[in-house]
Amino acid sequence: MSKYCYSAYLKDDFAVLPYLEAGFNRVMVETLGSTAWCAEVLQARSAAASARAQVAAVTALAAAADRCRDLVAVTDDQQRVLLTNKSWCRVVGWRPDEGPRSFAETIGGEGLRLATSGARDWDAPVMLRRRASPDPVLLACKGAAVSLTRSTSHIVFVCEPSNIPEVERGRGSLHSIRRGSLDVRSVASDGLRRTSLAKLQGLPLEAPITKVISLLSTATEGAPPSTVACIERAVDMLRTSELYSPQMREDPKMRAEDPIATDLIGALLSGTSNVLSSRRSSNDSTVIRSQTNRSNLKHKTSGQLREILDTALCWDFEIFHLEDLTRGRPLTHLGLTLMGGRFDVCAALECDERTLLHWLTIIETNYHAVNTYHNSTHAADVLQAVACFIEKDRLKNLLEPLEAAAALISAAAHDIDHPGTSSAFLCNARHSLAILYNDVAVLESHHAALTFKLTLNDDRVNIFKNLDRDTFKSVRHNVIDMILATEMTKHFEHLAKFVNVFYAKSTGSKEDVMHTDEPLSLDTTALTSQENVILVKRMMIKCADVSNASRPQKFAFEWARRIAEEYFLQTDEEKAKELPVVMPMFDRASCSIPRSQIGFIDYIIIDMMEAWSAFIDMPELVTHARNNHQRWRELDEAGVTTIADVKRAQRQALPPSTSQPTAEE
Repeated sequence: MSKYCYSAYLKDDFAVLPYLEAGFNRVMVETLGSTAWCAEVLQARSAAASARAQVAAVTALAAAADRCRDLVAVTDDQQRVLLTNKSWCRVVGWRPDEGPRSFAETIGGEGLRLATSGARDWDAPVMLRRRASPDPVLLACKGAAVSLTRSTSHIVFVCEPSNIPEVERGRGSLHSIRRGSLDVRSVASDGLRRTSLAKLQGLPLEAPITKVISLLSTATEGAPPSTVACIERAVDMLRTSELYSPQMREDPKMRAEDPIATDLIGALLSGTSNVLSSRRSSNDSTVIRSQTNRSNLKHKTSGQLREILDTALCWDFEIFHLEDLTRGRPLTHLGLTLMGGRFDVCAALECDERTLLHWLTIIETNYHAVNTYHNSTHAADVLQAVACFIEKDRLKNLLEPLEAAAALISAAAHDIDHPGTSSAFLCNARHSLAILYNDVAVLESHHAALTFKLTLNDDRVNIFKNLDRDTFKSVRHNVIDMILATEMTKHFEHLAKFVNVFYAKSTGSKEDVMHTDEPLSLDTTALTSQENVILVKRMMIKCADVSNASRPQKFAFEWARRIAEEYFLQTDEEKAKELPVVMPMFDRASCSIPRSQIGFIDYIIIDMMEAWSAFIDMPELVTHARNNHQRWRELDEAGVTTIADVKRAQRQALPPSTSQPTAEE
């Protein structure tokens, strides 16, 4: 309503307040110009229309919020809940006419902390206390702070009713907005999403981690602020997708004292399942197989070769001597001895020895002999380590014949077609394998895929051809799972799970079991779970894959020389192609071989081998690792750094009878 005046407006004692109090909202001054007068009229009309539009929009928004399924609450500048919608009142048990109340009385959890910390927008769970139930309900919540002045004047809470029984939820009937949400951008897709969620909530499904988070959130009620802060940090960690993924500690002192070790471990661990069991009951796991499949293929060997293969289950097996005797083809000979002889893989797979021989031959052919480390000798070494582990009573009584066969197959093929560079290198170089496998577990995925491609493409090498569909599927899943377990980025994940399942400290919890001097207490009851048996098989091939440092010293040092040379070549290629250098510490001009091995044993080997050796009762694994660590430290203190220095020191340290010249010498 406007007031038209002219003469009164010109008086000195004219006041606007009486007219405003009387209901007028604008004073229009008479003017002699028609243009100015029309402008006044248009402004008055526009202001009135704009005000009515704003009021209508606010009314519509309030109606939408009041009828939607989400729980909506708005606070005032004194942190009191001022407005709530029907869903909020229904779930919490409030009446709309009860008036403002402190939101701390009803809301708890991470959402409350963020709301009171001054965060502008946040997405976090909240705990709502309800009058109708003694148990609070944990809801996903989005919040926003609104500032009409310099400070926060309102906080808006919008909670999804995902953990509330259907009978307690609002049944919104406003079809012009997106159901159950204040976001109006996607009407159709959200309707489908809500329907799907409703179906899922009706199923008897609940993840254990959800229960844990709910219990922890409940424990924050009434707890001291310091305890609440710790619990909330723990909940944040539990919400991550990689609970066991390692991160190097930001310890400047450690990095300053041992930069080579920390850089090495960081590079190894950096990265750019549905596993079916092959286990059956003791009654049906052993199948009587016809001996007609056996061709009785005689393994023709020389006297020296036969003598060394007779020691194939000894931990000090002369793998490099076998490499020399077979002219760089150790995998076929050792594989036929172990897989075709001692462990009778042919019987487990119902294939003949000639097929196994052909399979071993094509697998070894697809290893790159030019690689100094990742070649068929490494594959044979890992195969021999797995065979030694399986021979121990613990695994001998645990693994079924098909599981043992799958483990040996995985070991033989776990690095097939390895290019001599790391997955990170392939990703940086945009290699076709990195593109194919989306930069995730590039090499391990390739090893597993190529193994089955070569095996299934030719009936003459197909060691699985006589297995029925279900048995083949089970063996295939076991082989793939074990090969993928060799990925170093998952090292601490597999180790932590293994230790947490099978060990506990003599006192206290399992939390720091790997970093304590207290004795390990083995819990064999966990072996009744098939999921835990899978952990054992993963740990077995992981330990075999990096068992170099737990071998007798002369073998450990030769393997260290070979891996260093391969890393040097990768660094050289990265510099030549102007790619990021994945492991800058492996520069042949500045690298210290002893320091790299000391760090590798400290960070990777010792904890893992202690856990594994206690599990299978093989203490020499830790003994050799510690002896090698001590020798590397002595060489480091003596100023030994290069490969040539290491070889020279070894020749001086070894007795004449054990010192063997290498091919390079």
